[in-house]
Amino acid sequence: MADLTNTAKTLTGQCLCGAVTVTAHWVSRGASACHCRMCQRWSGSAVWCISAKAVDASGPVATYRSSAFAERAFCSVCGSHLWIHDDGGDYDLSPGLFDDLTDAPLVREVYADRAMACVTLSGDHPRITAEDYENAHKSVPDHRA
Repeated sequence: MADLTNTAKTLTGQCLCGAVTVTAHWVSRGASACHCRMCQRWSGSAVWCISAKAVDASGPVATYRSSAFAERAFCSVCGSHLWIHDDGGDYDLSPGLFDDLTDAPLVREVYADRAMACVTLSGDHPRITAEDYENAHKSVPDHRA
C-alpha cells in the first residue's frame, strides 16, 4: 500500500504472544490506513499497514483466503494480524509487530470515503476514495458489499 522509495532493508518483529516472528524485507517507513469493508470487518475499524517486498515468518502462522486476489495471515495462537498479501503484490503488515516503527508517519488513507465516523484521521496525507483505488487496481472488486 505504501510507497517503497524510502525503505529500511529489514525489520524483525513478533506477534502479541511471541509465538510468531516476522522479518520483513524492503519495508516502507510510512504507514497506510485502509477503510474498505473487509478491513473493517477484520480489524473492527481500519487496518494499519506498512508495505514490504518479501516476508519470512516462523511459528504458527495461519492464513485465510479473504478474497479471490488476497490472503490474510495471523498467529494461530493469539490471533494477532500479521499481513495481507495480494497475489503477486507486496505484503501489507501490521506496523505494531515492529518496535522500530513507532514513529512511522501516516502516508495515506485508502477507501477514505468509507471510513467509520469514529475514525477521523488528521494530517496532510492523500485520501484515496474507493472509486479511485478500484479504478487504479482493476483486480480489486467493489467492496461495498
